[in-house]
Amino acid sequence: MNADAPKRSVEQPAAKAGAGFPRSARLLKHSDFDRVYKQGRRHFSSHMTVFYLRQAEGGARVGFTVGRVLGGAVERNRIKRRLREAVRQRRAVLQGAGACGIDVVINPKKSVLTLEFSAVLEEVGRAFDAIAKKLMEK
Repeated sequence: MNADAPKRSVEQPAAKAGAGFPRSARLLKHSDFDRVYKQGRRHFSSHMTVFYLRQAEGGARVGFTVGRVLGGAVERNRIKRRLREAVRQRRAVLQGAGACGIDVVINPKKSVLTLEFSAVLEEVGRAFDAIAKKLMEK
């Protein structure tokens, strides 16, 4: 073990139940992404486009599309990690948007990489609020 490596504390609290981003809350299949793109609606913001589609059942599922045009693998993975954490913290807004399920695909712009994380968190929260409001109207 490296002497410079940070030591893990035993006193750190365990992750709260439901605080993670479980596999059941993610869009994973290409066909699911296609369906959201073709049949869903869009919400535009300055740093991302959010596609969403109401489902008959299930909870909120979220997926990300980060294409090669946004940079190399390191940059794309960093964008996905930042978005995943922002969604993990703001996912409750979508879950409270009614008993129906919803599929969401977030398509970020390159500017997400240079934004402060608090701005990313705020942008994801605003997008989820707008989507929840639109779903409640119907």
